[in-house]
Amino acid sequence: MASTRTPPPPTTLGHLLVPFTPYALVAAVHVISLTAGASAVAAPTKLLLMPLLAVGVAWALRGALARTPVILLLTALGLSWLGDGAGTFFPFAPTVPMMLLCFGLAHVAYIVLFWRLLSRNPVPPWAVVYALWWGVLLATLWPHLGALLLPVAVYGLVLGGTAIAASRAGAMIAVGGAFFLASDSILAFDLFWPGAPTAVTGPLVMLTYTIGQGLIALGVVRSLTSGARGGRR
Repeated sequence: MASTRTPPPPTTLGHLLVPFTPYALVAAVHVISLTAGASAVAAPTKLLLMPLLAVGVAWALRGALARTPVILLLTALGLSWLGDGAGTFFPFAPTVPMMLLCFGLAHVAYIVLFWRLLSRNPVPPWAVVYALWWGVLLATLWPHLGALLLPVAVYGLVLGGTAIAASRAGAMIAVGGAFFLASDSILAFDLFWPGAPTAVTGPLVMLTYTIGQGLIALGVVRSLTSGARGGRR
């Protein structure tokens, strides 16, 4: 009698990349449209990014979606999607605070995922650069933050915490966390630095963001399908 068990998902990197191809293509279209100033394309493609990434995760991890690490990853992607579309989803509230709130909660989910479920190594010594980053960024933007000083400072701590936690979860996730940090750093200057060249910073924000989120999702999937510690939860 043939087995009815769901076959395990493929574990080679080449096979794992296939479910993320739609995300990569739409991300490329989005960044190119931003660079070209084609807002009619950039706006809808931005809202497709995290759903497509979540679909890629679900496709790659079919049969394993009830695991705690997968739930946390999909939760972080869902909250990131709300942050991406804060102005659309929450028209009744100020966009920047709602965006910070949604992404802040996403980062909390990532921190729990990386630190508690996927950690492989202690925090590496080089991760001290993230603490220096927070101090320099806050000191630089301080005069321009006004009433958002405290929320931005707290958000920066959470973002730095994500990068530090990612540094314990393997190289791919660590690089993804660094790209995510770079994206939010550029975004901070785009939002708060007077005269920031939005035509340049806007595409850079989304380029680093899409790379960061993609590497994080792919790294988590690879960790779970390769039998790493988080994959046994």
